[in-house]
Amino acid sequence: MSASRSLELALKSLGNEGLFLFSSLDTNNDLYLSPEEFKPIAEKLTGVAPMSEFEEEETPDPSGETLSVVAKFQPLVMETMTKSKDGFLGISHVALSGLRNWTAPAAPMSVMLARQFKAFLPPKNKLNLGDPWWIIPSELNIFTGYLSNNRFYPPPPKGKEIIIHRLLSMFHPRPFVKTRFAPQGAVACIQAISTFYYTVAFRIHAEFQLNEPPDFPFWFSPGQFTGHIILSKDSSHVREFKLFVPNNRSLNVDMEWLYGASESSNMEVDIGYLPQMELESTGPSVPSVIHDENGNVIDSRDPSGEPIQFVFEEITWQQEIPWEEAAQKLEVAMYPFKKVSYLPFTQAFERAKAEKKLVHSILLWGALDDQSCSGRTLRETVLESSPILALLNESFISSWSLVKELEELQSNRENEFYSKLADLHLEKYNFPVEMIICLPNGTVVHHINANYFLDITSMKPEDVESSIFSFSTNFEDPSTATYLQFLKEGLQRAKPYLQT
Repeated sequence: MSASRSLELALKSLGNEGLFLFSSLDTNNDLYLSPEEFKPIAEKLTGVAPMSEFEEEETPDPSGETLSVVAKFQPLVMETMTKSKDGFLGISHVALSGLRNWTAPAAPMSVMLARQFKAFLPPKNKLNLGDPWWIIPSELNIFTGYLSNNRFYPPPPKGKEIIIHRLLSMFHPRPFVKTRFAPQGAVACIQAISTFYYTVAFRIHAEFQLNEPPDFPFWFSPGQFTGHIILSKDSSHVREFKLFVPNNRSLNVDMEWLYGASESSNMEVDIGYLPQMELESTGPSVPSVIHDENGNVIDSRDPSGEPIQFVFEEITWQQEIPWEEAAQKLEVAMYPFKKVSYLPFTQAFERAKAEKKLVHSILLWGALDDQSCSGRTLRETVLESSPILALLNESFISSWSLVKELEELQSNRENEFYSKLADLHLEKYNFPVEMIICLPNGTVVHHINANYFLDITSMKPEDVESSIFSFSTNFEDPSTATYLQFLKEGLQRAKPYLQT
């Protein structure tokens, strides 16, 4: 039977949505699900989680080295929340009580065993610079759905989750190591290698539950936690550790809270700015028990009562990559749509002018490439699909921007051209996300709102006036087909301008 005939029968049997789901599992496109391909759905249906590729955490030697870690925390700036503009009108004081009362870290300092950081060591097949691996694998995607909002207490952490849970508990007593939304988990890669040490860069997606019964849940989701650790290859010694929430964007935390005790209860959503949330080691890990040359235990203080000072050898790195490169590798592992470069707003227009291309711009409320995002569905579906990635790489310069940042650029009259670019974008913006195609001079040739886009792609093909759905031997889901048409229409409308 021909491939097109098989696809036609599959579409008839399964319908659009069924075939879309089937195709997402059919990784080799042979219209047959092998046991391995069916595994994600089987795990979801049975509730039986796969065995971790990592062994369970062994009990560290209590006589090993210890690492002192300090927490630094500045609370969310309430004035940066959208709801603050009308004085939090209509929002009960109780709903925000957990947020308002969180003004300091739960544990300003903690002493941990160095070997607990073994979780950050690379597996044996990931010893190349910049080759990512999952410390905590993401178990969610657009098809598996999301985890419940109506929860207060995190599940007990297991295996490699334990050290991350303990670290995040220094900020707040209720960290959820696995977020409700994809991509979950923690990813890492080697940034530098020496004879005895690794520098490992990491990125963690986690969130906190700020309320307890009888109040309703309040979720606090920083955009990401990132950082690095320098540790010996046997994990007996940690030279340096740092974890932090990036604060370089004007908004970096998503907040969602319920007004009832069920999944169908009304939910409020807002976003805000967190100035500081970081953990840092006070110095290298040190022996908890000190022995002399004969193996006898000696006092950790010298005769004058001062602590014994340790001298550490300088590490000579044999191979290393820049932090920016490591961070980008982790970002692409979390978000496959970032296989396309998304440039800063003004830089995108400069590049588009130089390369005579259009700008594909996404304007939204929260960051597109972290967990403070209002474009989750967009990035988890169309933006990471192969046809979209190929067309964007070939014909567009891509960018995404926060509405707040373009509003600031719009009011900055020092550069009239940039101000005008921001103005042209904001004219077309409608909440929550606007996808825009424009010329290098900022002229908008096409745009579509995310809500409208999701509405038309959830309709049946026969209910849509224009022929926006296409099914070929390389099955395209309705979202991909629609977004492809949007991009191609933008190219068509821009032709008269680009040819002049």
